[in-house]
Order: sequence, then structure tokens, then C-alpha cells
Amino acid sequence: MRGVPPAVFPRRLLALCAVLLLVASCRWGGSDDTAGERPPGAPTGVTAAAGSATSVHVMWNAVATADARVSRYEVYRGTTKVREVPGNEHMVDVSRLRPATTHVFTVRARDADGRLGPPSRAVRATTPEAAAADDSPPTRPAEPHGRAAGSRAVQLSWSASTDDRDVVSYDIHQGGKKIHSVGGNQTSTVVTGLRPGTRYAFTVRARDAAGNLSPPGATVRLTTAGGSDRGTAATAPTGFRATSQESDGAHYLALTWVPPRVDGVVTEYEVWLDGRAATSLVYGGDAPRDRAAYRFYLGREPGVTHRVRIRAVLPDGTWGGFSAERTVTTGGRR
Repeated sequence: MRGVPPAVFPRRLLALCAVLLLVASCRWGGSDDTAGERPPGAPTGVTAAAGSATSVHVMWNAVATADARVSRYEVYRGTTKVREVPGNEHMVDVSRLRPATTHVFTVRARDADGRLGPPSRAVRATTPEAAAADDSPPTRPAEPHGRAAGSRAVQLSWSASTDDRDVVSYDIHQGGKKIHSVGGNQTSTVVTGLRPGTRYAFTVRARDAAGNLSPPGATVRLTTAGGSDRGTAATAPTGFRATSQESDGAHYLALTWVPPRVDGVVTEYEVWLDGRAATSLVYGGDAPRDRAAYRFYLGREPGVTHRVRIRAVLPDGTWGGFSAERTVTTGGRR
């Protein structure tokens, strides 16, 4: 260190040490490490349906977060946490409930660092009255069959079971594990969140208000498509219509469609215009289940032709299949 006065070197050394300590405290000081991260968002597409007189089946969509991976979901009845499931599961059966009662549920996501997100919107389900001394299970679901719906979904259907009172719900099992439930008035469903090129075995069982389970129907064995296919017609919006509308010299694209019937609620769509993603539509409240509609601005020039189609973000976070493509000309009709 030739040319440096003896008194200067210690001062520079002390300053350098102070800088290093400051950097170290910023990197490893605990709370500052995650200051820019946020907790997971509120789960969407939450539904609740009675599974028996004493149980309710609660489902929700996967939470997408850019900051941290969801490690688990917490299910609340009122203000009381009643169940907790891993982050890769999006359904749960809440049991030991009071019959003939309306129950209110919310779901919250917690990330790997322990941050708890806000509650979902509250959903309600009313359990039926308990059936006195009912030990007779429903008949097994007959004629179960299905087909692969692309690489990540299958479509299942069956004939209705009978019961001495009423069938309240149907449970869908993958192997020996229950993965889904639908109401007793349904005899079909689309199961999503599967792996490409994988063979699965599904069975269906009927449940009555007393919780009696039918024998399982015949096993349905299906293999999902391989490759990167994200969905087919079973996961695509149907009844897709597109028209051109004009207001004050501006042209708009008006769309209507029927949401895909999958195991959950679709709350997000992507609109493709002329081969490119043009806009996204996210429902913050109750997403439409029967018929959806959307309109957006195209421009002021008449006589311009566009191609349009739409696809959904499925409840498991993957893309569904594209709808049919429609051609629209501004200033004209579909």
C-alpha cells in the first residue's frame, strides 16, 4: 500500500467492513428478504354442495401466484378452520355437520413461507334432513363409460342410481382415492388436472342423505393423450357466437358462449383475435355457469374482417381447448 498515509488505511478498512455488514444485513436480515413478495390471492370458483345430511363437498380453483408456491389450503366454516389440504388439492369433504342446516364456507391459501392469503367469497350449502334408520344404500351406477379429453382431462358419464329415498351425490374415485363429487341430479362430469400420456382407472359411487354409499360401478380405464395438448372439445367453450356491433362510430366485438362443464367453476377466459391472444376476461364474483357474454372495442374502420375464438383457464390452472373459430366483419354481422 505504498503512498497511503498510515492513518487513512484503517479508516478505509473500517468503512469497507461497515458496507459489508450492511449488505449482509439486507440479504440475511429476515423480513427484508420477502419485503417485495405478497401472500397468495383469494381462491376463486369456490362451490359447496351437500354430500349427505352431515357432509358438504367444497371445491375451488387453483390459486396462481407469481410470488410464492401455495403450500396448502385452509377451509373455514364461518370463522372456524375445519379442514386443511396440500396445495395440489382443490377439494375437500367437510363432515360431522348438522342436518337440515345452511353452512357457510370460505377458503384461504397459505404459501411456503407461511403467509396466509385473503378469504374467498363465502359460499353456502344446506344439508338435507337426516333419514331415520336408513341403512339401505343406493344401487350402483350403471353403464359407466368415458373418453380422454386431451392430455389433461377425461369425460365420464353413467346411468342414474336409485334409492329408497333420494341420491344426494355421486363420488368419483381415481384408483382408491376420492377425487371429485357431483350432485345427485348429475350423471356426467369432466375431470381435469391429469397428466399427459397416463393411464387412469375411475369408479363412481352413489351416496344418499344418510351417507350410505352404493357399491362402485364398473371401472372405467382411460389413457390421456400424450404430448403438450392442453385440451379438446370437452374442455372448450361451446355455443360460441360472435357479432359486430356499432356505437357512436366505434365498432365492438360481442361474444357469447356456454362455459365448459368441468370439475369446478371457470372464472377466466382468453380471447384470441386473428391468431393472437387479444384480451383476458376474469370474473371477480359469481362466474356464469349457463351462458356468458363479453364485448370489447375493435376500432372505427368499417369493413375489417377478424377471426376470433376463446378458451378457458380450467379450475386446475391449465388451459382448456379452443372454441370454434368465428369470422366477423366490422359494420356487418357474423
